[in-house]
Amino acid sequence: MSSKKNRIAGEIYVKVDGAMLSAKGSFTYNLGKAKRETIYGSHNKPLGYKELPNGPKIEGALTDTADFDLEAFLELDDVTVTLELANGKVIVLSDGWYAGEGDINTEEGEVPVLFNGLDCKEDKNGSN
Repeated sequence: MSSKKNRIAGEIYVKVDGAMLSAKGSFTYNLGKAKRETIYGSHNKPLGYKELPNGPKIEGALTDTADFDLEAFLELDDVTVTLELANGKVIVLSDGWYAGEGDINTEEGEVPVLFNGLDCKEDKNGSN
């Protein structure tokens, strides 16, 4: 991946266990840190917050090419998913699995994907 000092968005690379996938459109990710919700008192003043579990994930869409093995893809388990961003960060989801529904959009040749995993980390230097 080329490094451009001021680029913050654009081209991405998605890999499963090192194999490049044909990413389409934008991807989202969540490191799986606890979700915080504000707790309000009777006078609509914040009293503090509560934390709720929130699992790590990488989500987006792939292109359904002729050589894309959909059946094998839907069975993915115990994989490492990496999302290489244009800004140089690499998001690494480990001990992951495919968690989507398997619906394919034939008009756009699009495969929506959702990966969940046991851990997700951000490598700001792209040195992973």
